[in-house]
Amino acid sequence: MEEEYGAKQIKVLKDLQAVRKRPGMYIGSTASRGLHHLISEVVDNSIDEVLAGYCENIKVVIHSDNSVTVIDDGRGIPVDPHPIYKKSALELVMTSLHAGGKFDNKIYRVAGGLHGVGVSVVNALSEYLEAKVFRKGKVWRQKYIRGKPTTPVECIGETSSNKKGTEIIFKPDKEIFESLNFDWEKVASRLRELAFLNEGLKIEIEDERNGKSEVFKYEGGIRAFVKYLNRNRELVFEEPVYIKGERNSTSLEVAILYNQSFIEDIFAFVNDINTEEGGTHLSGFKAALTRVINDYIKKAGNNKENLLLGEDIREGLTAVINMKLPNPQFEGQTKTRLGNSEAKGIVESITYVSFSRFLEENPSIAKLIVQKVTSAAQARRAAQRAREITRKKGSLWGNLPGKLAACSKNDPSKNELYIVEGDSAGGSAKQGRDRSFQAVLPLKGKILNVEKTHLSKILGNEEIKSMIAAIGVGIQDDFNINKLRYNKIIIMSDADIDGAHIRTLLLTFFYRYMQNLISTGHIYIAQPPLYRVKNKNKEYFLYSDEELEKLREGLNGKLEIQRYKGLGEMNPDQLWHGVMNPENRTIYKVLIEDAIEADAIFTILMGEEVEPRRKFIEDYALQVTNLDI
Repeated sequence: MEEEYGAKQIKVLKDLQAVRKRPGMYIGSTASRGLHHLISEVVDNSIDEVLAGYCENIKVVIHSDNSVTVIDDGRGIPVDPHPIYKKSALELVMTSLHAGGKFDNKIYRVAGGLHGVGVSVVNALSEYLEAKVFRKGKVWRQKYIRGKPTTPVECIGETSSNKKGTEIIFKPDKEIFESLNFDWEKVASRLRELAFLNEGLKIEIEDERNGKSEVFKYEGGIRAFVKYLNRNRELVFEEPVYIKGERNSTSLEVAILYNQSFIEDIFAFVNDINTEEGGTHLSGFKAALTRVINDYIKKAGNNKENLLLGEDIREGLTAVINMKLPNPQFEGQTKTRLGNSEAKGIVESITYVSFSRFLEENPSIAKLIVQKVTSAAQARRAAQRAREITRKKGSLWGNLPGKLAACSKNDPSKNELYIVEGDSAGGSAKQGRDRSFQAVLPLKGKILNVEKTHLSKILGNEEIKSMIAAIGVGIQDDFNINKLRYNKIIIMSDADIDGAHIRTLLLTFFYRYMQNLISTGHIYIAQPPLYRVKNKNKEYFLYSDEELEKLREGLNGKLEIQRYKGLGEMNPDQLWHGVMNPENRTIYKVLIEDAIEADAIFTILMGEEVEPRRKFIEDYALQVTNLDI
């Protein structure tokens, strides 16, 4: 019998406290990432209704004043009085932490917002919020200011008996957030992702600030998702392998495609949450994939090769894992890694049986996959030989490269490595730095584009070998963050097109082969000044034309202005004061806010396909001044 969804199903674990004083504890930060998290928290409540089977449509509207409306056609938050707390369930949900219907698995068998803090935190961090509920032919409403109710929960009218759902409108509080400017691409990307993961769900987004609107609905679900992820790549075969199964109230679907690149892309979701750090479900999938293909090759009588490794089988692989789990155990509120031990066995079992059957029933596609993975194995063995040679020479994971100017202190938690474009700038940086904690590694020319190059060739590149040796953590499966020699790795290149290209090449290398350095916050980009201005006895380093104009307005007397065309024009003292001195330099931490979009951008900018790159440059070259990855 279906459990009734009413006020008595709402459990309250803790009163709302201190959210406004410490917002970062609940939404990560008060910068752009935290701002966008507000929309995610409200939408996730609607998605929980989708997962429960009661919601088919979600609409998000960004208004001209940066307020946001989220509407769904789910059951609507209950409004009747709670039997214990003697308040409307709506008010409890909106004003209490850990209040919701997701704690006993009766109302929501699976859910993403397991902690029940989401919408109440949005309420606490909003200048105002209004909640409307459509239930049983009536419209209910309550208004709030900075989390506190300003009206009772009241019936404000009637509606058709079949209209149901919840409508939330909120405006983030300018007292809390650094900026209230929502980014269309960030919001649309997450909504598109949710539409892929929930086949048949219709999600609309409308932006009143610029008139943009889009509708996401994918009948192909995650099959359409993997095709979308590979839209700028050459495929090994056209249609995805699709796996679906259920064990012990846990459902699983997987979509698999191979492309001709050397890159592995696996995106694993649990209850629509992107588990970016993987977990037991990802381990189960990888184990099954390796076993299936090795068993298929053995059964086909191809015993000439040794057993293939997982990295061979995953080269050029794009996969989406979509798991619905009743009691997920995530590591921390960030929910980036799944810990359920039973998930590994469930995923491994379903994947092994279904993928084995697929290969037997589709020998032509199986042949293409085997050709791809055996070719990868041959290249991996060549790369392994290259590693062994370079290890013996002590130039990869062993001795430090000769061109590195090391720092004198042996404290990785405080030391910095500057990766500098060009010998001239590298020489100035070596002379101008603080030798106690700053090391300098000059690069000669542009490194290889690793997006188009196999590892066997990458390891033959002197500049890349120097970086790997200097940083110390190794790459891919050899990566060990505990061997990191520097807390900050700072890319320093000219503020021109060539400098931007070098930065992109370096970021592509770090993203593909040392991604954990980015996710743990160790990669930075230095911003060199555009101008050096002298006025009387004072010297100023300025980073934009706007800063120069402001300085002109605020200073009297003659200004001596020098415009830098590149780092090579700066002497050691200027490089120290303008770029390297921690007290007044400008450096940007590189973050991955959206792994799927980051992957797409690197594929477009550095991949084989020319047309997507041309379109990207046309669309964004004149608009973007800072690209946060």
